[in-house]
Amino acid sequence: MYHIPSHLSELPIYKKAIEIIILSRSISTYLNQDLSYLRPDGTEDTDIYFSGDIVQQSSSLAPEIVNAELERYSDKKHKHIASLERLTNRLYHSCKRLERCNSNGKDYLPMLRSELLKFKKLQHTWTLTL
Repeated sequence: MYHIPSHLSELPIYKKAIEIIILSRSISTYLNQDLSYLRPDGTEDTDIYFSGDIVQQSSSLAPEIVNAELERYSDKKHKHIASLERLTNRLYHSCKRLERCNSNGKDYLPMLRSELLKFKKLQHTWTLTL
């Protein structure tokens, strides 16, 4: 991905963010196999775009953590923290939307939402340490 100081890669919140990235990519790949087919009327399943959203949103978690940790000024730290909170919430809502899609992969989304809840708890504790 990119070079980060070794002490940051040991943070529990950073490790959880990496787990979420891996899980969301796996789920998205599984969903895409089911959602990439055209419907009988020739239209595409719009839920396929939400599967891309979970990958994009989860991939942005770790860089925001790194940016917040490396930022010197508290007001800029808080901007990264707020961005991380928005990303987490959007990712959670994208998962909920995908749970209504027509794919067997939707069965794995509660697992991702569960990991996001753990991430939110870590996020709260981590925010207090900054």
